[in-house]
Order: sequence, then C-alpha cells, then structure tokens
Amino acid sequence: MNGTATRRIVVGITGASGVAYGIRALEVLRQAGIETHLILSKAAELTMTYETDFKSADVRGMASVCYSSGDIGAAISSGSFRTMGMLIVPCSVRTMSEIATGVTGALMSRAADVVLKERRRLVLGVRETPLHSGHLRTLLQLSDMGAVIAPLVPAFYSRPRSLEALVDHTVGRLLDLFDIDTDIVRRWKQE
Repeated sequence: MNGTATRRIVVGITGASGVAYGIRALEVLRQAGIETHLILSKAAELTMTYETDFKSADVRGMASVCYSSGDIGAAISSGSFRTMGMLIVPCSVRTMSEIATGVTGALMSRAADVVLKERRRLVLGVRETPLHSGHLRTLLQLSDMGAVIAPLVPAFYSRPRSLEALVDHTVGRLLDLFDIDTDIVRRWKQE
C-alpha cells in the first residue's frame, strides 16, 4: 500500500485456545493507528467465555469494522479491497485446513484465500500441539502457498514477569511480520 492509503489489516480469531493473543493484537493495532477488520468465529466466542472475562461485544468494539463469519459478501472477501494482509490468531487446525484446501464456505477462510491469491501477507498463529503428520503436511502446503506459519510459542529470553508479558512479546513478533512497529517486544540483545 502506498503512503497515502489507509493502513488496514484483517484480523481473524478462531476457537483455538489462546484468544488472548487475538484480543491483544486488536488493542495494539488500535494503538498503532491501524484500521482493523475483524472476523470472530462462533467457536472463538465460546472459547472466549472459558479463557477470558471479555464479552464478544467488547472484542467487536475493539475493531474498526466487524463482520459476521457467514458474511461471504463482506468487503474483505474481495481482492479489490486493499489490506496489508491478514492475521489469524489463534488459528485453529480446522481453519488452517479450510484455507489449505481452498474451502471458502465461511468468511474466515474466504478472506484468507483472497489474501493469498492477491499475494498479500497471511500470518497464521497456529495453536495446536502435538501435531500429527497430516497437520504438518497442511502447514507445509500453506507455507508453499505463501502463508507465514507462526506457531504461538512463548519466548523466554525476554524474561517475562507475567502472562501478559508473554502474550505481548508474541503479539509484537506477529505484528513485526507486517512491519508494524510496537513497543511491546523486548528485542534480543537490545536494552
């Protein structure tokens, strides 16, 4: 996107464990002045009740624009709607599998498919362990298609003192992949 275009990113939050990463990404992107287009899956809303005190309305309110997961006609389902790309965090195995096979029955996989076909950045914060060989083949296929596979693995070199610090570091590193500078990453060998 050129310097005068709106800086916008699509954010998907699926039902995999780790919805705190997606919520924090929305907060940080708003602070950075990035326009966010959110897809919150129904499974994500359920997981949110188990893992956080957030309500889905609160999370939707953090985004610039929010879409229903069934809204296949949404602006983000077209390549003519320009974005910096898409971050899916956490990304469930179901979602990664739909994207890899080109199944676009829901907006999450359709928007990701558009990002790939337009050669924009697709970052998948995959949250699953252990992985069987089918998962690994699917991840390789996505990587071959141009997606960036960024498993949600905490870094300890930053000596995090809280769960929030762990989440911040990971979210900051994910946003680094879009060249979005934040002050939430403690960089290796930097003061």
